[in-house]
Amino acid sequence: MPANDPKEFVQQLYAAVEAKTEWYDTKKLQEILSNYRIVHSCVKSIYDLFIQKSKIAKDPYKLDKKFSEIVAPDNSYFNENEKAIVFGTRFSDYESMLDFLCSYFNFSISYMNLDRIKNLVALNNAFAWNNLSLNSTSPNTRVLAEIVIQLRQELDQLSANTMNSSISKCSQLLTSINQALKDLSEFQHEVYKVTVRKNVFDHPGFNLQEALESPEKEMALIKKIYPAVMGKTPFYTQLIEEIVQENQGPGCEAKQAALLAKLQIGQTVTKKKVEKVDSKEILMEAIQLFGSISPTLVQIGEKVKENHEILENQANTGWEKFMRILRKAFNLAEPEVEYQIYITDPVQKTEKKETIKYVVFIRSLIQMARYYGALSTKASPVYKKLEGESVENIIDFLNKNLGSCQKMLLELTGLDDFFKSAVHGEANSKVKGIKMDLTTLKNQIVKVNQRRVEYMSVIEEEEQLKKLGISNDE
Repeated sequence: MPANDPKEFVQQLYAAVEAKTEWYDTKKLQEILSNYRIVHSCVKSIYDLFIQKSKIAKDPYKLDKKFSEIVAPDNSYFNENEKAIVFGTRFSDYESMLDFLCSYFNFSISYMNLDRIKNLVALNNAFAWNNLSLNSTSPNTRVLAEIVIQLRQELDQLSANTMNSSISKCSQLLTSINQALKDLSEFQHEVYKVTVRKNVFDHPGFNLQEALESPEKEMALIKKIYPAVMGKTPFYTQLIEEIVQENQGPGCEAKQAALLAKLQIGQTVTKKKVEKVDSKEILMEAIQLFGSISPTLVQIGEKVKENHEILENQANTGWEKFMRILRKAFNLAEPEVEYQIYITDPVQKTEKKETIKYVVFIRSLIQMARYYGALSTKASPVYKKLEGESVENIIDFLNKNLGSCQKMLLELTGLDDFFKSAVHGEANSKVKGIKMDLTTLKNQIVKVNQRRVEYMSVIEEEEQLKKLGISNDE
C-alpha cells in the first residue's frame, strides 16, 4: 500500500475534473463552437461561389437530408466525368454537416464522448485546407484544389482574395480546432477514469483495502464490478491500468502530482497574435505605383507630338502658309487645333465621338507625367503631403487618379487610331504607333488598381472579423 493518502488524492482529483469540466462547458467548447461557425461561414461562401460559377452541380436533395450525428463526407474514388455531381454532393454534404454542427450539436463534456470527438476530427480532415494540392491522395482534396486553381485564374482580384481568405481561415481554424479536440480527447480519458473510480470504487462490492494489496488484485476487482456499474461503456484496459498505476504503481505519488498538474486550468490563455496589416501602407504603395506611369506617359507624349507635327505638315498648304503669315503680321493667335476621335466604352462596348483640343490635351498629359513622377519618391514633398492626409482623402485621390488614367488611356487609344487614319501617302509610314506603349500603360494602371483592391479586401476582412467578435489586435 502506498505511503500517501489515497482518499486525499481522490478528493483533489474529483475537484480538479469537476472544475475543468465546467471550464470546458462554459468557455473552451464555446470557443470551439465560435470557430466552427466561422469555418461554416467560409465554406458556405466557397460553396455558393462554386455553384454560381457552375463548377459543381447543386444537390437537389440538399434540403431533404436530415442529420442526427456527425459523419464525414465520402472520400472514395470517382470518375472524372462524375466530378461535378459527385464532388458537388460531397461538398454540399460537408457544408450541411457544418451547419448542423453549429446549430444542433451539443458542445458539452457529457455529450462529446470519444467516438463523437473522433467523428469531428474526421469531418475536419475531410478536405486538407492547409494543403490543397493536385497531387493529393484524397479525391475530395484533389478536386477541391483543381476548382480553386481554376477560379483563381477566372475571378476578379477582389473575389479571388475573398476566396483565398476563406480558404486560409478554414486551414487556420480547423488546425486550431483539431488541437483543441486532441486536448479534449485526453481530458475525456480522465473523465472516464474518474467515472470508473466513482462507480466502481464506491460500489458496496468493491473492497479498497483488498484492492490495494497488489495491482493485480485491484485490476481483478475492477473487472468484477465494472459490468454491473458501467453498463455498455467499453472497458478501456489501458485507462484502467493507468488508474491502478496512479493508486499503487511504482512512483505513484509522482504520477498523481503530474495528473493534478495536468488538470489545472491556466489563468491566462496565450493567443497567437495575428499580424495586423497596415492598410494605409497598402494605399501608399498604390500611390507610389503611379510613379511607374510617369515615364510611359512621357514617351507617349513625345510620339503624339511627332504625329501632330506630321499631320500639321501634311495640311500645310500654300493657303495655310499665307494665313499663318497674316496672323503673325497682325499678332493674331493661332486657331486651336481640334481632333475628332472615337472612344470605345470597354463596358458598354459602345462608341462615341469626342473632340480633343490638342494643346490642352498635351499639356494635361505632361502635367500628369510630372506629377506622377514626383509620387515615385517617398522623400518628395508631394508624396509626404499626401501621406499626411486621412485614409478617406487618400482613397479619394486614388480613385480620382485611376479614373483620370483610365480616361487618358481611352483618349490616347482613340488618338492613335485617328493619326493612323488621318495621315495619308508617304507620311503615313512616319506615324509613330503607340499600341505597345498603351499596353504598358494599361498594365501599370492594373497594378495600381490591384493594390487598391487589396486594400478593400483587407478592410472588408477586418469588418467581417469585427462582426464575428474577432480582433486582429488581440
